Amino acid sequence: MADVTEMKRMNARQVMNMSSFKDVVGHKNIIKYIESAVSADAVSHAYILNGERGSGKKLLANLFSMSLQCENREEDGDACGKCRSCKQAVSGNHPDIIRVSHEKPNTISVDDIREQVNNDVVIKPYSSKYKIYIIADADMMSVQAQNALLKTLEEPPQYAVIMLLTENAEALLPTIRSRCVMMKLRNIKDQLVKKYLMEQMEIPDYKADVCVAFAQGNMGKAIMLATSEYFNEIKEDAVHLLRNIDSMSVSDLMEAVKHCMTYKLEIGDYLDVIAIWYRDVLIYKATKNVDRVVFSDQLRYIRERASKSSYEGIENILDGLDKAKSRIKANVNLELAMELLLLTIKEN
Repeated sequence: MADVTEMKRMNARQVMNMSSFKDVVGHKNIIKYIESAVSADAVSHAYILNGERGSGKKLLANLFSMSLQCENREEDGDACGKCRSCKQAVSGNHPDIIRVSHEKPNTISVDDIREQVNNDVVIKPYSSKYKIYIIADADMMSVQAQNALLKTLEEPPQYAVIMLLTENAEALLPTIRSRCVMMKLRNIKDQLVKKYLMEQMEIPDYKADVCVAFAQGNMGKAIMLATSEYFNEIKEDAVHLLRNIDSMSVSDLMEAVKHCMTYKLEIGDYLDVIAIWYRDVLIYKATKNVDRVVFSDQLRYIRERASKSSYEGIENILDGLDKAKSRIKANVNLELAMELLLLTIKEN
């Protein structure tokens, strides 16, 4: 489902579609801080943008960089989006916005930092006031790489701005964190995410609800889910199983377990579909409120399951889901974990 490559492609599309902070959904406090710092010419030499994958770190870093380099900036600190510098920034070809890369998939080495930051930062900006370094996955920096970066952070040139993008700021050395302004990206309200999916991406109401329920306030993940055929396939498979599990024999269940193995890398998403389904069943059973049902296109089956299962049975299934997730996390045999879960579902 949400592999890293797909998420990066989605982030690139998002950035291409947004050339202003006014286009960003959520993160208003961070945007207000950035605009204030830019317009007051009170920009720090180093920032940490901390948030989970898909939360908008790259988008905000790119827009922040664009506004800093803009040749015709608006009074509120936002970029104009039209000048030569802005067009270079949007296309990813700005000579003074450097995106630090790394060859090893899970490590940013000391050589990466020395070659792309330390040795480069002594050279003055090519055409702008600032020279900006964006280090994505900064929590992947080795200790040696962080210590090398620390030398630049301790005595940065006046024109240098370094942005560290991380999912886990605690992985950075305290000496790094203490020299950076920390910006924590919070979850976006569900109604704002849903509104964006429906109005900007023309996603149908019921599909937007499912994406929002899975994304849990992460706009990037919501967009990726809405455009992922593979996720849709996982969802449809899980729903088909849940609609028909009552009439399935033990041999049918074993075949279903084997089929689940095709989603081995995405089994967490498969389990989340089941969890949201039974959350819907529980909510409908308790309240009869169809407006709170995520799988609104499956309402007939949700009603049937709510009438057949007891509260205790639904709790047993939700407990079984938690156990299955714990077993999988502990590297217990995946096939066995799924077998026990499906038997629990069938019995309740």
